[in-house]
Amino acid sequence: MEQKPDIISNMRAITISREYGSGGGEIARRLAQRLGWQLVDHEIVVRVAGELGVSEEEVEAHDEYSEGVAARILSSLQAMQPAMFAISPVPPMTTAEGYQEALSRVVEGALATGHVVIVGRGGQVLLCQYRDVLHVRIVAPLEPRIVYVMRREGIDRNEAHDRIQVKDQNRLRYLQNVHRQRPDNAHLYDLTLNTGIFSLDQVVDLIVLALQEKASRLTIPDEELGPGAGLSRYAGQPGDFHPPESVVKPSER
Repeated sequence: MEQKPDIISNMRAITISREYGSGGGEIARRLAQRLGWQLVDHEIVVRVAGELGVSEEEVEAHDEYSEGVAARILSSLQAMQPAMFAISPVPPMTTAEGYQEALSRVVEGALATGHVVIVGRGGQVLLCQYRDVLHVRIVAPLEPRIVYVMRREGIDRNEAHDRIQVKDQNRLRYLQNVHRQRPDNAHLYDLTLNTGIFSLDQVVDLIVLALQEKASRLTIPDEELGPGAGLSRYAGQPGDFHPPESVVKPSER
């Protein structure tokens, strides 16, 4: 597929939401490599946490951070990725809400830097108002996800199944608690792709194509977008929809 760098450069970010084991993290890595963009993913936080002696479980339990741990992680992130804090300094964190605000600033700072692929972190909600951001959701049926986790993590089937359930539940709870949204809300995304059907490289191709197409429509006014844009009215009146008799209640017949 031919890429159009001049058009793509008008977009500032791609957010990737994913079901655990769908390959979303690997897709984000390949996508960032293809575009030459900065990858902002979970591994950044995990790597810093490891250096600080904090477990991955603590990293994922954002609302359970103590003030000291949160401050150390965000300070280390600032040192590693200073451009991602281009908007304003990270505020003092004395509460879970303060920590979430700091994480939001990481995402906003990444957007200000531009040309970033943001994995998770509620990016699809935090950046929903920006037209120059493409929002993508990666999903797959449970069975292929189990196989993926078994192969990538070297664990047995039962462990993989349990890990998927825990990870998906944690992500659901995080988005609900912090942003009052569900990750499976289709209206949060421009594109949802199923890796149970498409290969990871095919998904990358489709995302790049969608990125180009969204970039090409940035100059179109909001009121001229939507499924009705450019369409004339029906030639006649659409007929009433009558449900099959089998689904009509006896009282309504």
